Amino acid sequence: MSGPNTSFDPKQVSALSAESVDAVVADALGAIAGAASLADLKEVRLAHAGDRSPLALANREIGALPPAAKAEAGKRMGIARGQIKDALDQRESDLQALRDEQVLNEETVDVTLPVDRSPMGGRHPLTTLMERICDVFIAMGYDVAEGPEIEADWVNFDALNVPPDHPARTMQDTFYVESPDSGVVLRTQTSPIQIRAMLERDVPIYVVAPGRVFRTDELDATHTPVFHQVEGLAVDEGLTMADLKGTLDHFAQEMFGAGIRTRLRPSYFPFTEPSAEIDLQCFVCRGESISNPDKSCRTCGSEGWIEWGGCGMVNPRVLTAVGIDSSRYRGFAFGMGIERTLMFRNGVTDMRDMVEGDVRFTRAFGLES
Repeated sequence: MSGPNTSFDPKQVSALSAESVDAVVADALGAIAGAASLADLKEVRLAHAGDRSPLALANREIGALPPAAKAEAGKRMGIARGQIKDALDQRESDLQALRDEQVLNEETVDVTLPVDRSPMGGRHPLTTLMERICDVFIAMGYDVAEGPEIEADWVNFDALNVPPDHPARTMQDTFYVESPDSGVVLRTQTSPIQIRAMLERDVPIYVVAPGRVFRTDELDATHTPVFHQVEGLAVDEGLTMADLKGTLDHFAQEMFGAGIRTRLRPSYFPFTEPSAEIDLQCFVCRGESISNPDKSCRTCGSEGWIEWGGCGMVNPRVLTAVGIDSSRYRGFAFGMGIERTLMFRNGVTDMRDMVEGDVRFTRAFGLES
């Protein structure tokens, strides 16, 4: 038996010679350096590091070499493949950095350009103001009461001690659903909600009643035939005008800021006795324009006070009409217009702006919750 072929010269396998391997590496490095994109580099990787690349084909020839030559050829191929791999990884990193930079440059947003999008709208300020008022009274322990806008004549007038010959019951002030004899009207105030609350609830009663009301007024800068009111009612033992005054002062400060006060002027309402008009301390001049002619105030006319609404102690006849013992229980009630409150709070000068549905008006108030 003959011995191993130790004299075999690996140079006779041309693909494994140092010159051939160096040439393959040089070609691969040149192709890698010339790859202009990641897609080009992928093709270079397949051509120079894939299963059919020159190095992969040459590597298959190592098995035909004698043991003494395999180590040298394997080392040479390992160095070559390592050089190509390092070059591919470095070029891939460089091309990824170039791609990211290009994407950032191409996708830069010019924030000064006008945007083509629908403008953000806004909730109607009357809605948000009514919700805020309800939140104030809920925090004081009141319930929010509701009632129908089409109301029975008895609930809207008779139960509130409004006599049959009262001017408010004529067609000049009231919208009747059919005829004046039908006994069905569009409620002229939110006081019917108070009547329903006293009929349906047990005393003590503490409710606040916001809602839409209707009167035969002409639409102008300060009047509208459809507007909103909020009324409050408390029925309990031992209530006095002092309780009413404290409630109104707290309500005014929540609406117009700390330190705002109210005052009560004697007045007359059929459903309260005694009755009073609620005046609000001017939230602009805080009353300073009264004694200082140099600081006139257009908001209050330099009078220091602004009329806000009406109030009083619930008339015992109203309590009796709904079945509450007027000798044991007393109540107070108050009411004011939501539109008027909004005009005071936000400087709205024309009530028609609130009802015309112009988004330019509501948008200024935003999406206040």
